[in-house]
Amino acid sequence: MRLRWLFLLALAPLAGCGVIYKVDTQQGNLFDKATVDALKPGMSKRQVRLVMGSPAVISPFDQDRWDYVSTIRRGRNRMETKDLTLYFKDDALVRIDGDYFPEDPDQLIRDARKYKRDYPDDKRADEDKKKKRPPDQG
Repeated sequence: MRLRWLFLLALAPLAGCGVIYKVDTQQGNLFDKATVDALKPGMSKRQVRLVMGSPAVISPFDQDRWDYVSTIRRGRNRMETKDLTLYFKDDALVRIDGDYFPEDPDQLIRDARKYKRDYPDDKRADEDKKKKRPPDQG
């Protein structure tokens, strides 16, 4: 019995260190394909800010370049970093470079199941729509 208590006492400090479970971490400007597709050449900086939100970086030396940076770490996996750079000329959007986190329906469904949530039917595969989940997981 003492050995069991000693074992539990030794594991207690580890519970707060993330050894057992690591939460998914998202930081920065996280946007989907629809948001990026809403950007059109010729949009003003104000319009772009309304669509995308404030950029992570606006260079003091080049006011016509906006950088959006986002990262995601799923559990203990490696951190993924995505950069999206917008270029302006005379207050109008002229070019978009970089990448972003595309909306991956399979990953969204895995995340939803992990947190015991149902993802909207328009994002789920047809065979997943037909499957009935047990009532205790709803």
